[in-house]
Amino acid sequence: MIEMHLATGELKTEPIRKGFGMGLLEAARADENIVGLCADLTESTNMHFFAQAFPQRFVQVGVAEQNLVTVGAGLAAVGKIPFVSSYAAFSPGRNWEQIRTTICINNQPVKIIGSHAGLYTGADGATHQMLEDLALMRALPNMVVLAPGDSVEAQKATLAMAKDSRPNYMRVAREATPIFTTAETPFEIGKAYVLKEAKDISIITTGTMTAQALEAVELLKKDDINAELVHVPTIKPLDAHTLLSSAEKTRHVLTAEEGQINGGLGGAVAELLGENLPTAMLRVGMRDHFGESGKPDELLNHFGLNARHIAAAAKHLLKDHTYHKH
Repeated sequence: MIEMHLATGELKTEPIRKGFGMGLLEAARADENIVGLCADLTESTNMHFFAQAFPQRFVQVGVAEQNLVTVGAGLAAVGKIPFVSSYAAFSPGRNWEQIRTTICINNQPVKIIGSHAGLYTGADGATHQMLEDLALMRALPNMVVLAPGDSVEAQKATLAMAKDSRPNYMRVAREATPIFTTAETPFEIGKAYVLKEAKDISIITTGTMTAQALEAVELLKKDDINAELVHVPTIKPLDAHTLLSSAEKTRHVLTAEEGQINGGLGGAVAELLGENLPTAMLRVGMRDHFGESGKPDELLNHFGLNARHIAAAAKHLLKDHTYHKH
């Protein structure tokens, strides 16, 4: 097993989007072909660090998300490595057809950053809480789909994206979330990571839900339930080997994500298990509902996505499907 080097003690918090901003700045210093484009949300998406350092390599397209990705595709076609950023509600929410046609069909290495995704967009409400992006982007041929768990991992993911030859999408959150990884924690596109080893149940998470699941694992220990925690920062391509190995060991799989379970991580894992290893499974996430306006912690509790609800779901799964144990 890879040594994970997780953070200990009281965890610091920081917006995941800042990790993207710092990673883009670092990547751009190492590669002059990297360019940045934004749709009038430069500071909000934390692309302003890059724009200030490399103004000659930055393009402000204005409130024109379709233009954002088509210009990015054109720049990629002539050898540049474009990073394009906006709110996820607008990109890919508004320009999915242009992403499909100009980026994916032509297999151009445009890096799409969907900021302010999920319930951590908080008071902006349902219109801006993009919960369908993982499903939308996972369906596109050639597209890599990433959801880093914290700002440190987002920085590593950005550096990895800059060197990847495929189209990439990465979702990042607005509000500060716990930093549970460190500079030494491994990250590679296409890999899932077992953060906690155990045999009773596999909790498979992505993005902001991994920090919640870490807390849920500790809650479950109080009831003598040992949960294995698998963090999946890459939804596509999915690390089938790691996920199937965990499921085969525990025979109980709980997924948790801050988005729609239909087509997101829960859908991807269900497809994998259904074709390869039918397993008792329960999905935690948005169950065919839009978000609401509120503070992130209030919304997570309301929609059943915090540590307490994840732990309760795990106990429910174990209680109702004990016959699957080998």
